[in-house]
Amino acid sequence: MDVLKIGVVGAGNIFCSAHAPAYSKIKNAKVVAIADLNLDRAREAAEKFGIPACYGSVEEMLEKEPEIQAVDICTWNNGHAPVAIAAANAGKHVLCEKPLTISDEWAEKIEEAVHKAGVKFMLAVPGRFGSKNNFLRDEVVSGKFGDVYFAKTNYIRRRGTPSGWFTDKATAGGGPVIDIGVHGIDAAWYIMGCPKPTRVSAFVSYHIGDYQTKGVGRWQGTPCPDNQFDTEDLGAGVIHFENGAMMMFEASWAVNEAPYTGTQVMGSLAGADLNSMTIYGERDGYLSDDKVNVGDNDRFLDEIQFFVNCVLEDRETRYPIEQAVQMQKMLDAVYASAEQKKEIVLK
Repeated sequence: MDVLKIGVVGAGNIFCSAHAPAYSKIKNAKVVAIADLNLDRAREAAEKFGIPACYGSVEEMLEKEPEIQAVDICTWNNGHAPVAIAAANAGKHVLCEKPLTISDEWAEKIEEAVHKAGVKFMLAVPGRFGSKNNFLRDEVVSGKFGDVYFAKTNYIRRRGTPSGWFTDKATAGGGPVIDIGVHGIDAAWYIMGCPKPTRVSAFVSYHIGDYQTKGVGRWQGTPCPDNQFDTEDLGAGVIHFENGAMMMFEASWAVNEAPYTGTQVMGSLAGADLNSMTIYGERDGYLSDDKVNVGDNDRFLDEIQFFVNCVLEDRETRYPIEQAVQMQKMLDAVYASAEQKKEIVLK
């Protein structure tokens, strides 16, 4: 059996808590090296997960480990583009954690490098591999929902702002919209069939900031150089698509509202709620509410296994670079619309 040799960049939480456990269960892939700007952290991860080699930079890893076939990017958001471009230029396939990068300019540079090198690329958004998401996507493709024209998605934390680099805009690219909002926006977009976005109108707020609320915990992110707290608490808006469909979204780390996560899509024949897996339609002329139990799955495992198989079997990935760039343009437009206080038209 062919085994894909992986080089990982970024030895932080997303690799240690999600990617590494997945690789331990995948038989046709092996992590042969890991790199991190903090070499001690790379050494710790290498020892913990049995990775043969560790390095202080992607460049050193690529130079000294030529047998690497694919690079798995688990860095801070502003590290995604430089690492992806370096990997593609070295002829390596690329798996990149969401978001793609911190701006659409960098996104287009990644796209150019991927196309020029002819390597495979997949954005790692685990919702695309969730059993519920894929069931509803298949229902839409089959035509059972009719014309899907509206969706809404919410990822609301009442108090859940992470610390460290997450709140530094230069490093993260933004706050809850780009961090957790992307999960909901992508879930709705994917189920809708990924129509081309054309217009975005949005706002973001900074009213709560670095709260000192008692009795709540925080996700502890690693501090970055010159760590700032300059990201939004909340973002909300609408995205219009070329086919006439529209999506409403909300995402917050801190807001005075009950916490809630949900995604709904609505079509001319039926609609669905992703959380409850209820399909709202009609049967024999009467309204019907059908609950579907498709079970849960290990989305990170299925995501990484899918990427590995795509490379080894020369198949298309589920989140190619072109869609990743479109998603980045939507996220960028949210912040541009909020800053400029007007609707942003996408090219």
